Amino acid sequence: MQWIAIITMLLDHIGAAFFPGELIWRIIGRIAFPIYAYALVQGFRHTSSFGKYMLRLTIITVLSQLPYQMALGRSGLNVVATLLVAALLMRLLDQFRPGILSILLIAGCSLLVEVIPFDYGAYGLLLVLIFRYAQKYQLLFMHLLLNVIYLLAYGWVVQMASILPTLLIVLGPVLWRRIELIRMPRWLWRSYYPLHLLVLAAISYWHG
Repeated sequence: MQWIAIITMLLDHIGAAFFPGELIWRIIGRIAFPIYAYALVQGFRHTSSFGKYMLRLTIITVLSQLPYQMALGRSGLNVVATLLVAALLMRLLDQFRPGILSILLIAGCSLLVEVIPFDYGAYGLLLVLIFRYAQKYQLLFMHLLLNVIYLLAYGWVVQMASILPTLLIVLGPVLWRRIELIRMPRWLWRSYYPLHLLVLAAISYWHG
């Protein structure tokens, strides 16, 4: 699972940095974010220290920001910042019963990540919440519905490919569990995002 996430993310960012006109890179890259959203939810559920978990996400966010802007030419905040807000929102939602306050929290955070903006924006935030609270076929339906809404509203055709990991999670749970057992070292999983962006930024600068 982790290897699939980092490889597809790398291909996505290579395409964004060096082959912006070739959609195949971006289509493959759509596989990455749902896996990171799933991993965030699993980490949130099983962490022994929420404070340390948030600290790690904050450090990765800060270390990644400048390489993110240099490598991909973007001015907003990187995707780990989006995951950081999503983790904080899940923590807050767990303190309240479902109701108007929960809706206001979700709406407020969604507006925040759109206005600043954060990578993936409200879409990323909502997808994390879907992985957190939806179950089995409901998960698949809600992810597909989210994709369709963004397709109709913003023309996100490429984003439809993001449903593939969710299909495997819901329809092939045995295979997915086997994939999850293939782990990489923690230091590599945690450092890969800023490091690969730094390398891409250096290559872009060298060839620029």
